[in-house]
Amino acid sequence: MIRTAQAQWNGSGKEGAGHLTTQSTTLNQTQYAFSSRFADGVGTNPEELVAAAHAGCFSMKLAFVLGAAGFTPSTINTTCAITFDTAAGAITQSHLTVEASVPGIGAEAFADAVADAEKNCPISKLLNAAISSTATLLP
Repeated sequence: MIRTAQAQWNGSGKEGAGHLTTQSTTLNQTQYAFSSRFADGVGTNPEELVAAAHAGCFSMKLAFVLGAAGFTPSTINTTCAITFDTAAGAITQSHLTVEASVPGIGAEAFADAVADAEKNCPISKLLNAAISSTATLLP
């Protein structure tokens, strides 16, 4: 399976601007610029998109891990915080904060499932960064 996205950039790094389009067109000429990446400008940025990808991938992997252990989650809510070290020009950390409601599971089994998903979701495997998580099992 291959998924694609396209980026177009016009102008210099600081004064220029561009747009992103994904194969599914969920992003369809979505703007991005220096101001949306390094300040609070309108538009998206690569780090925000990596955070969304990691949160989504991790949540789905956690659902699969829980299912393999015989549990069906009611909800999994994951927030991903990407740390972009501008001096190094690198993403250095991805921290996942997950809250989940999983009927019948114990705290230890839940923690094991979270650790498995954190290590084995495809985006975790892709990132060359420290990956960590904080998990809360909801009633």
